Amino acid sequence: MRYIGNKSKLLDFIGSVIQKHKIKGESFLDLFAGTSSVGDYFKDSYKIISNDFMYYSFVFSNAKLLNESIPLFKDFNKKYSTNIYDWLNEKTFKPNKHFFIYNNYTPKGDRMFFTKANGLKIDGIRVSIEDLYRDRVITENEYYFLLASLLESVTKVSNTSGTYEAFFKFWDSRAEKDFLIKPLEFHCNKYNDKNVIYNQDSNKLLRETEGDILYIDPPYSVTQYASAYHILETIARYDFPYIKGVGGKRDKGKCVSLYSRKHQAYEQFEDLFRQANFKHILISYSNQSIVPLEDLVELARLFSCDNKVYVEDLSYREYQNHRSSNKREGKKLKEVIIYFKKNNKVIKSPLNYSGSKDKLVPQIIKELPKRIDTFVDVMGGAFNVGVNIITTNKVVYNEINSWVFNIIEWLLKGNKNTIIKSIVETISSFNLDKGAKIEYLQLRKAYNELDSKTLYLYVLHMYGFQNMIRFNNSKKFNTPIGVAGYSDDIKKRILAFKPKSNTVLSNKCYTKIKWESFNLNTVFYFDPPYFITSASYNDGKRGLKGWNGDSEVELLSILTKINSLGHKFMLSNVLHHRNKTNHLLIEWIQEHNFKVVDVGTTGWRYAKNEVLIKNF
Repeated sequence: MRYIGNKSKLLDFIGSVIQKHKIKGESFLDLFAGTSSVGDYFKDSYKIISNDFMYYSFVFSNAKLLNESIPLFKDFNKKYSTNIYDWLNEKTFKPNKHFFIYNNYTPKGDRMFFTKANGLKIDGIRVSIEDLYRDRVITENEYYFLLASLLESVTKVSNTSGTYEAFFKFWDSRAEKDFLIKPLEFHCNKYNDKNVIYNQDSNKLLRETEGDILYIDPPYSVTQYASAYHILETIARYDFPYIKGVGGKRDKGKCVSLYSRKHQAYEQFEDLFRQANFKHILISYSNQSIVPLEDLVELARLFSCDNKVYVEDLSYREYQNHRSSNKREGKKLKEVIIYFKKNNKVIKSPLNYSGSKDKLVPQIIKELPKRIDTFVDVMGGAFNVGVNIITTNKVVYNEINSWVFNIIEWLLKGNKNTIIKSIVETISSFNLDKGAKIEYLQLRKAYNELDSKTLYLYVLHMYGFQNMIRFNNSKKFNTPIGVAGYSDDIKKRILAFKPKSNTVLSNKCYTKIKWESFNLNTVFYFDPPYFITSASYNDGKRGLKGWNGDSEVELLSILTKINSLGHKFMLSNVLHHRNKTNHLLIEWIQEHNFKVVDVGTTGWRYAKNEVLIKNF
């Protein structure tokens, strides 16, 4: 089948890249499936998850990925005692006003995509397939296979150069052949009966699925597939669309690909890489694509493990149409596979701090916008959120609590092995152990009266009651002994505590942040004390400013200002908790029509149903 970007000639190359990099896995997502040639090729090796936003692609994927051979059509054969393809080809059809292809894409409709005779056959067979399915003479699987066979057969008599943006003004020899529906050509291989086929927006689907191998074959040029193959889409859907222009194109609507728009393709890729919860990512691309190859590789590097990205290339015949750019700068088309391992690890802060969002990080990431130049963790706390965010510029960690800020700064900037060594030496020096009250109190006294260094505070927090960092009004640490202590898990978290993006540290009240100084691709994330809950850091009795009604109103006022400036914000909070309701927050959300996303439950003693409030 003639199809832009068809990877039939590159299948062995894709396989060789998988073999070269020793890529292992059980599932394979073909995100931009097209005619499903890639999924068809690999269906005997993996569970295939196939997706494309064009419905005709959905039809091809169903036919190729859910069959290992041509269906037997048992019920049809039992009823008609003949081959179903012969039966369809031998049928005769009379023109009527409801035959959409005949009336719109043949000379009957002043267009020359098909001859009248072939347009009539295409309509007749399409409706016959629907009748057979309605009458249960064919199964759903057989229905999709017949429909895919029809679509592929249509391309054999189309009076075009390959796409359907325009027709020839003369009759090409292939177009004058009598139309015959023939069985779909595909690999007769075994397949996984758990294969899944989707017909969704690619970036939306990535927020809902996960797996081992993600294969991406996005549009390379400004050509819109919804325009290039509009007739195949209409035949597949047979939905009598409104059409316009010389080409009789259907309204593109939701089928416009942002990957084919120069000013939006880059942010689509950024969002795709951020949301891809797959271990291995393979991208088919070229040096003549909308996003320059070098830029795409550098973007991929941000999301890869250890910033490693591999580019494998193969010379390939170039596709050109009437909209192809002539600005090649003398470069010959080079088809490549970009490969990298995705950095999906959620980094958990070594600081066990009340209200930390480590368990909610995956849900928070799913709600991020497509483009993030800067991410500001406004009330950073233990830095569980910001440390996991990948941006194209920087992450800002801000925390007003100087004790907490100093711990995070020490953990981020200090030598990891030196930190671990000093922790072990402190534990040994004071003979600390889980529940060893006297020894713990000796360290607490040393911190309060002799040396208030960050190391001591951090060790105290590990052995303190519920890991609380609590002070009295004289700013003396007063958390009692707990039942926990230093562990291998904390050691591993210290070693792994490295931000995924360039990070700037800030120790100030959030009200002092100059919101206007950030560009519009900034996301401000707020995780304030919750007004209807209580914790040691917001009760106003521990040497720190508490959180009350004035604090809540001040926060909502500042968020409203941020919204008026055109900035994006995300706010973690709770609307209801233990028979309490935050009426201020709910009324504010409703007034400004902000989006509320339920992101899960946190806490084990006093569980809270957390929400994320967004203005985008």
